[in-house]
Amino acid sequence: MLLASCASTSPPPPSSTTGTTAPAVASEDGSEGAGTAPEDETDSFDEAEILAQAEGVFGDGAEGLAKMVEDIFRERGRPNAYIVGSEGSGAIALGLRYGAGRMYHAVEGDQEVYWTGPSIGFDVGGDANKVFALVYDLYDTEELFQRYPSVEGKVYVVGGFTANYLQRGNVVVVPIKLGAGWRIGANVGYLKFTKDRNYLPF
Repeated sequence: MLLASCASTSPPPPSSTTGTTAPAVASEDGSEGAGTAPEDETDSFDEAEILAQAEGVFGDGAEGLAKMVEDIFRERGRPNAYIVGSEGSGAIALGLRYGAGRMYHAVEGDQEVYWTGPSIGFDVGGDANKVFALVYDLYDTEELFQRYPSVEGKVYVVGGFTANYLQRGNVVVVPIKLGAGWRIGANVGYLKFTKDRNYLPF
């Protein structure tokens, strides 16, 4: 028996900025000159930028958010894309999840994305979530659109926020969620990202 809850449309996306200004670099003789920023800095988002965009989704000063972002950056470093959206899900042992949002890539710009996924496990309830996902090692946006194994029972929790890691090949997606509803248990499944809305979860 499946219980599905469709996600609402994503909230208006926050403004996005890309790239950083290279700092002055001191030469061996002590003089300062224009430094050249490493490639991963010009083609990725820094922590302050990501926190500002996340606060645009969850609210300024949302309790636990800064700590969550700090921990992810300490472990994973700078992402080169992020996703802003929302999702809904429901389960009675078997579950379904539907989400919609917009991805912002540091090099390739932004585009709409959707995701669906089935799950199975000791799991019951339903919830609706705001989602802010950090994306790592996505050098070609086409690589996002595939299935990512998910273990929802293994999550990081800070305040009211949860985050779990999804990985397929070199691409890592870290969804940070803040939701309303009631859901208890653990499940395994996958998320499938697509360019168009898909009502079939498989």
